[in-house]
Amino acid sequence: MTNPTVSDLPLVRTRSVGGVQIHALEAGLQRLDGGAMFGVVPRPLWEKRIQPDERHRIPLALRCLLVEAPSALVLVDTGIGNKESDKFKAIYGVENEGRPTRLEEAIREAGFEPGDVDLVVSTHLHFDHAGGNTIRRPDGGVEPAFPAARYTVQRGEWDFAHRRNERIQASYLPDNFDPVQEAGLWDFVEGEVLLTEGIRLLPTPGHTPYHQSVLIESEGETACYLADVCPTTAHVPLPWIMGYDLDPLATLESKRGLWDRALHEEWLLIFEHDPEVPWGYLSEDLKGLEAPG
Repeated sequence: MTNPTVSDLPLVRTRSVGGVQIHALEAGLQRLDGGAMFGVVPRPLWEKRIQPDERHRIPLALRCLLVEAPSALVLVDTGIGNKESDKFKAIYGVENEGRPTRLEEAIREAGFEPGDVDLVVSTHLHFDHAGGNTIRRPDGGVEPAFPAARYTVQRGEWDFAHRRNERIQASYLPDNFDPVQEAGLWDFVEGEVLLTEGIRLLPTPGHTPYHQSVLIESEGETACYLADVCPTTAHVPLPWIMGYDLDPLATLESKRGLWDRALHEEWLLIFEHDPEVPWGYLSEDLKGLEAPG
């Protein structure tokens, strides 16, 4: 797929992990510079995997995950939201229109309402992962998009997002997370924790110092929502790491640890940004997938 639009992607794809239903929610698309997405990997290699457009950008899904855990309805990441300007959307090639965005449409397509969500997990607080944490009201104010839910992020990620240094400030937009704190809805965690039955938060640093991935565990089966430790299937080979990552060597070690467990424990891997493939199983050579779902 070289130039997909949101209409090319199904709103929802559903499967089970043990006794738990998971829903891949297509919250829209964005387009980012291909060179930045692949760091030191030469363009003649990466463009064989994902074709860039005339502005050298590659299409990236905004794929969130809705998990019907035994004790809670859990939403992992929230896309870009509805607060950004037309100029912002043009720069990043954003397509996510809906009521109020495509994320909420996907939640309804999965059989729920946004108000049914009990827990919202942010893998990290970059605008394409936490933008839908809040919404802009018609009067211009900003409020939590899921006011009935508790929100969870690593404490270190929260602190890091507020450092506001020049290298990171374009990725951390306070309207995406400060209104949640003002509403008293954030719960901060440190390190690996069991969020609720069947949902474990696993630190996977590198993209940001306190980035986390999410494990879904049920009846001896495990799925891992990778987020930006491995954004697409093209990034499965260990050295294929984004130029956006603040500590690529930490990303390398995070991936190495994940791949060891994923291969030996037969994890289902879930890709947040792959424009076509939502999930699959790691191949023996650690270079691709055996069986996309």
